[in-house]
Amino acid sequence: MEKREQLYSGKAKSVYTTDDADVMVLEFRDDTSAFDGKKVEQLDRKGMVNNKFNAFVMQKLEAAGIPTHFIKLLSDTESAVKRLEMIPIECVVRNVAAGSICRRYGVQEGMDLNPPTFEFFLKNDALGDPMVNEYHIDSFGWATADQVARAKELTFAANDVLKAMFDQAGMVLVDYKLEFGMYKGELVLGDEFSPDGCRIWDKETRKKLDKDRFRQGLGGVIEAYEEVGRRLGISFD
Repeated sequence: MEKREQLYSGKAKSVYTTDDADVMVLEFRDDTSAFDGKKVEQLDRKGMVNNKFNAFVMQKLEAAGIPTHFIKLLSDTESAVKRLEMIPIECVVRNVAAGSICRRYGVQEGMDLNPPTFEFFLKNDALGDPMVNEYHIDSFGWATADQVARAKELTFAANDVLKAMFDQAGMVLVDYKLEFGMYKGELVLGDEFSPDGCRIWDKETRKKLDKDRFRQGLGGVIEAYEEVGRRLGISFD
């Protein structure tokens, strides 16, 4: 497989075409941003850590019957993935209250949410990724009703797998976002799953082990990512 031209460059990842029309190269960079790109830094090893973290999680989800775009690791910072037609919607599940849901509804951080909440957000940085509902998605043609139903089904299925996985490693999966796309007529999990796109706390101390360390200036961002990975059994050597 030959890597060719850059197709897209986001805040932390770049996507390249290959000589196979159905396969792309996903490159994880060391760039780190928050607050819709208002805070940006380079964090050494971040690309490598997130690439290997994502590969581990995607393979766990695939083994549980959740279709993903992941094919294989190519290098420390690159993976081969299926080329998807992405749906511009983020699916967010919250098991514990944190972040924007606390600000929006005045609930206390750390409140267990039972059942978990589910929210849709439009993936649009210029608009601040606004929260949307199924009527917006249908009216504006961002996804079909079947795609929305399948995305919710797969997101909750992933929650069952991931909550248990983190719990067994002494951690709490607070919340996370997933993105989906179409591959040859099938809705497939795309983008990434890493500490950049979820909140993870230590189960006993509630120490934050995710991107909130960067957002809140707590330091030790990559060290926390690596700690999460090691607890799950990921090797970063």
